[in-house]
Amino acid sequence: MADDKLALCLWFATEAEEAANFYCDLFPQSEIASVDRSPSDWPGGKAGDVITVGFTLLGVRAMAMNGGPGDGPNNAVSLQVFTDTQEETDHYWAALTEGGGEMACSWCYDRYGIRWQVVPGVLMNGLGHEDAEVRSRVFSAMQAMVKIDHAQIEQAIAAT
Repeated sequence: MADDKLALCLWFATEAEEAANFYCDLFPQSEIASVDRSPSDWPGGKAGDVITVGFTLLGVRAMAMNGGPGDGPNNAVSLQVFTDTQEETDHYWAALTEGGGEMACSWCYDRYGIRWQVVPGVLMNGLGHEDAEVRSRVFSAMQAMVKIDHAQIEQAIAAT
């Protein structure tokens, strides 16, 4: 990981350690690497408070930071999780939306406000299909969904 040229940095008011633990418990290839505490009082907290948590998320280096109240997460940035089965889609969707919320077209947000896209491979295959009619049907089907239904996307691909 020391050779990584890009990493995620997620800003939290005070929940960095809690959020990093949640993500590491939810996703494979994820683990806490470090918990860094403030050596002295600072505008956002006291000496000993967690300031950053280094972790990997699905094998990608990340940092959660307690930066105090700020603008908060918004739809301009989201994390995409790619799934292979409806069961996997359902699992991540349920965990991420618990305490968070659902949005259209595979988007949701978790209890910390971080935006996610739970994206089935079948959806990507349909949206990238060589046949423009298939792409159009898949796109129309997706627009009517919140959480993606694999079977409905497969039907849109197969329809003639």
